Amino acid sequence: MIIRKYGITLRRLTLEDIELVRQMRNSDDIRQVMQYRQEITPEMQLAWFERINNFENYYYIVEYQGEKIGLINDKNMDWDARTSESGVFFWDKDYIHTFIPILASLVMLEMGFYYLDWNTSYVHVMRDNPAAIAYTKQIGYVLCPGQENEENQLYFLNRQNFEYLGKKIRKAASVFIEDEYPEGFVLLEPQDYESGLADRIEEYFLKAGVNLESESNAEGKRFFRPRLK
Repeated sequence: MIIRKYGITLRRLTLEDIELVRQMRNSDDIRQVMQYRQEITPEMQLAWFERINNFENYYYIVEYQGEKIGLINDKNMDWDARTSESGVFFWDKDYIHTFIPILASLVMLEMGFYYLDWNTSYVHVMRDNPAAIAYTKQIGYVLCPGQENEENQLYFLNRQNFEYLGKKIRKAASVFIEDEYPEGFVLLEPQDYESGLADRIEEYFLKAGVNLESESNAEGKRFFRPRLK
């Protein structure tokens, strides 16, 4: 499964990539801003992957200009309430303090709000991580009531806030839109159909009632929003 927009590719995590993610997640720079700060072993990483490789959790390698630069997720998806929790970390220092992490978040959030008709996205941010807090608020997330004194604070983002509070960010992101598929696309690959994942996602696309166009080729089935007038 691939999601693409703004020159960013989100490629669903596979077994082949979990060792790369483990090594990067264990780096001192990343561990110190996470709630869990112990070293992760290969066995722990494999057990984690087996728990999250399902219809309720979506972890993606973030790719930019052909390089794997980070990991972003949409987890604990409640397909009835249409809510989920997001998280992200980047290991490529060339991009951490650029606009690229925000673009990656926009790609995933637009998938939720515009393809799945999602209601709310949640995210936990450590209170002692001001850079992550600023990043979160820029997109439009708001601190949940009663979270002011929590060490690991919970923020929420609904579609209204995404379109209103995140309006400036999305306008700035528009310069990264590509000529082909300007509204981006979701590609369900052959292995997604073999696993049954693609059929369930297609079923939800229909249930959400979102106007999507599609085309099929050897790569799989590509879904995309009609070009805005």
